[in-house]
Amino acid sequence: MANLLYQQIEMLSREKHIEPEVVVSAIEDAMVVAARKFYKTEEDLRAKFNAETGQVDVFSVHMVVEEVTDPKKEISLAEAKKKNPDAEIGTEIVAAKPTDVLGRIAAQTAKQVILQKVREAERDTIYNEYHTRVGELVTVIVKRAEGPDLIVDMGRTEARLPKREQSKLETYNIGERLRVVIKMVDRAAKGPQVIVSRADASLVQRLFEMEVPEIYDGTVQIRFAAREAGERTKVAVMSRDKDVDPVGACVGMKGMRVQSIIRELRGEKIDIIPYSEETVAFAQKALSPAKVTRVQIVDPESKKLEVIVEDSQLSLAIGKKGQNVRLASKLIGWDIDIKSEEEKRQEIEEQMTALTAPATPLTSLAGVGAKTIEKIEAAGINSVEKLAGMTPEQLMEIPGIGEKMVDKIYQAVNRFYEGGAEAAAATGEAAAGAEAPAEESEAAASGEAAPAEESEAAVEGATAETAENPETAEAVEETPAAENTAEAAEATPASGESDEAKAEEAKS
Repeated sequence: MANLLYQQIEMLSREKHIEPEVVVSAIEDAMVVAARKFYKTEEDLRAKFNAETGQVDVFSVHMVVEEVTDPKKEISLAEAKKKNPDAEIGTEIVAAKPTDVLGRIAAQTAKQVILQKVREAERDTIYNEYHTRVGELVTVIVKRAEGPDLIVDMGRTEARLPKREQSKLETYNIGERLRVVIKMVDRAAKGPQVIVSRADASLVQRLFEMEVPEIYDGTVQIRFAAREAGERTKVAVMSRDKDVDPVGACVGMKGMRVQSIIRELRGEKIDIIPYSEETVAFAQKALSPAKVTRVQIVDPESKKLEVIVEDSQLSLAIGKKGQNVRLASKLIGWDIDIKSEEEKRQEIEEQMTALTAPATPLTSLAGVGAKTIEKIEAAGINSVEKLAGMTPEQLMEIPGIGEKMVDKIYQAVNRFYEGGAEAAAATGEAAAGAEAPAEESEAAASGEAAPAEESEAAVEGATAETAENPETAEAVEETPAAENTAEAAEATPASGESDEAKAEEAKS
C-alpha cells in the first residue's frame, strides 16, 4: 500500500513536471488543515509523511517555557518533565493526534488542499520555464475554443490564443497544427498562463530566421518590422557583409524563400525593404512600391516628415485605407504627412498670396467698437481679411466675444465688402490729396472732377452712417445729390480753359 501511494505521487510529479517533494509537502499541509478543522483547535499542528509505511501522522507541538502565556502553544517545564524527562526550556514537546477518526469531510478538505497546492506548484513551474522564452517560435495544436479565444496544446501545458492575436484572414479547426510565437506569460491568469500570437510582427521575423540561413547566422539582420496581420507586412533588413544583398537573400531564388513564408501566413503580402541609417532615404524606401519625389524633415524633435509624390503615385503611396503610409510610419518611427505635387503647389501659392495680399486694418470696420477690436487683435487677428475667414465658433473662442457680438462683427464685415472697401479707398485718396497741396492744384487746373468724386464719397459715407444710425436717414435724404454738384461744376468754366481763350485772343 505504501509503495502504491508513493508510486502515485511520483506519477503525479512526472505528469505535472514538479518535484515529488512538492506533492509530499502538499499532502502534509492538507492533513494539518483537515486535523485542525476536525479537532477545532488552534494548537500548532505538524504532519509527517512516512514514505515506507505510507502513513501521514499529525502531531501537536508545544514550546517549553518558564512562564506560560499561551497554553495552546506553550507548556511549562514541570508539565513537560511529566511527558518527557529530558525536556528543557526551549525544546518542543510533540504529541500524536489520531488521524483514523478524521472522517469523510476531513478527507474531502484534504483533497482540495492537495489539488490547490499541486496546481500552484505547476503554475510556478510553467512560469519559470516559459517567461524566458517570450518571442520564441513554437508549434501548437488547436485543442478547443473558449468563446472567441482558442486554447492550444503546447505539449507540456496549454496556451491561449486570444482573438486580438489571431490573423484576420485565418480560420482555425480543432486539431490543426499552427506556428505561433510566445507573446507573454501571465502568472496571475486564471486559465492558461502562456499567451501565444499569430498576429505579432515577431512571428514574421522568426519565420525568416527559419527560412533564410543568412538571417540565422547573423549575416543579414532584420532591423525593424511593421505588420497588420492578414493584410501586409513591411520588413527592413540590412547586411553585415557588403557582398551579400539583404533583400535578395530574403527573397531567394525565384522568390522561393519569401513564398514559403507567405504560404505560412495564408497569402499575406510582405514588402522587404533595405534599411538605411538616413531617415530621408529610409522613408523613400519604406513607402515602396510608390515612387517618392522628395522627403523633407518638418520637425526633428516630434519626428514629422513631409513626403511629396507625383499625382499619379498618391493613391499608391497612401495605400488601401491608408495602410501603406501607416505601415511605413510604424517602420521608420516617424509621422508621415504625404502630399501630391499639385497639393504642394497650391499650398505654396496660398502662402505666397497670404504674404503679398494687402491687409486692411480692423479699424476700417464700421459698427465695431474699439474695445472689441482690441480683444480681436489680442487673439492675433490683425486684418479684416483674416477676420472674414474665421468661423463663428472660432470667434466665440476669443475671450469677451459672445454670440451677439459675433453677429455684429459679421454684419460689419459684410458691409465692408459690399461698399465699405470702396468708401475706405475714396477716403484714403482724399486724405492723400490733403497732404499733397501740389496735387490739389493740378486737380483744380484740370477741371472740377475731384469735387464730384468727393461729393460721391460723401454720399456713400452718409449712406454707411445711415445704415448704422437709422435716425439720421431723413437728414441724409435732404442732402443735395452728388449729381447736382457735378452739374454745377460743369456749368462753371474752368480757370485753365479761360486762360487758353485769352491767349488765343491776344495772338489774333
